[in-house]
Formats: sequence, C-alpha cells, structure tokens
Amino acid sequence: MTVQGSIHKYPKEIKLLIVSFLVVLSIGFFMGISFVNETTDANPDGVETQYLGNEHIEEAPVMKFKKSEREILTLVHNHMLSLSVIFFILAIIVSTTSINMKLKVFLMVEPFASILLTFGGIYILWTGVLWFKYVIILSGVLMTFTFITSVFIILKQLFQKK
Repeated sequence: MTVQGSIHKYPKEIKLLIVSFLVVLSIGFFMGISFVNETTDANPDGVETQYLGNEHIEEAPVMKFKKSEREILTLVHNHMLSLSVIFFILAIIVSTTSINMKLKVFLMVEPFASILLTFGGIYILWTGVLWFKYVIILSGVLMTFTFITSVFIILKQLFQKK
C-alpha cells in the first residue's frame, strides 16, 4: 500500500485536521521567527550579540551578556528535539503529496540538516567560532523556506478535487 500522491483523496475530516494542524503550526513557527528577528535584528552581528553578549560595548543600546553553558545547551536541546518532531510530521504529510520525487525528498530531508547547522551552529558560535553566524543565518533561512514551501504544497494538494 502506498500513500504517495493520495493526500487529495483523504476524507474531509482528515483534511480539516491537517489544515488545522498546519495553521496552528505556522502561527507558532512564525512567532518563533518573529522572536528571532526581535532578538537578533536578523543580521549576523545581532546573532553573535544574542549568544556572546555585548557587555564590552559601553554605548550599546541594550546590554546583553554571554549565555551560560546551561542556557546554550537548553536552547539547543529544546529546539533540536521540538523542530525534529515538527519536521518529521511535516515530512510524513509531504510524503503523501504528488510532487516531483526529488523535490519531495529535498523537502523531507533538508530541514534536518538545517536543524543541525542552525542549532549546532549556535553552540559552535558560542564556543568562539565567530564565522559560524553566517552558517546559522543561511541554514535558518533555508529551514524557513522549506517550511513555507512544504506547507504551501500540502495546502494546495489538500484542496484539489479527488
């Protein structure tokens, strides 16, 4: 039995469940992106300051201190676990769509690489490898793009006629 390309055939109540899940998930995901934008100004130096602090800059408009090891480990742990589950569920739903197989596999697997690079990258940045802030931004943007694309494709196919 295969589920590939079958999402548009699901019963209305399952489609409603998936749509409800995607709406709430998207609100939560973009609230997280909004928080990142608020705390880092969506730029490499802001990312660096968020985790390494700026207490050495006397005229800093907002004083930030380097995160403790406990804070970094908690942040990395929580985000890697929760985003892995979110993207696993999203990948299962993407697997039921009838899109090009290469695109499907990319959308299903790429988020896990981005999770490793983004949150592993935050830890690496925290240890002092400052250029990793660019990897964090790039992988975070790619993760967001993959999320948006997956949700769009799923919603589009949910509303296709049987």
